[in-house]
Amino acid sequence: MTEQKPPVIEFPCDYPIKVIGEAGAALREKTIAIMRQHAGDIDESLITERESREGRFVAITVTIVATGKPQLDDIFTDLKATGIVKMVL
Repeated sequence: MTEQKPPVIEFPCDYPIKVIGEAGAALREKTIAIMRQHAGDIDESLITERESREGRFVAITVTIVATGKPQLDDIFTDLKATGIVKMVL
């Protein structure tokens, strides 16, 4: 049996990052600020939001131009450190 390897990402590329947290303006503002810190200007048309059925949580997807794995690792670390982000995909 051959071992299946994860797909290789070729950088730079458009890379969607989904952030899930409790609904509120703070989540969107903090998420976008962190993305801009690591990825520069972000096209607002590439940001989508979706509320949970009961409206308690929101999923924000931001598509950035990813330049490498270290950049993505830094974004994920900073998002998780906010205390308001529940999950990053």
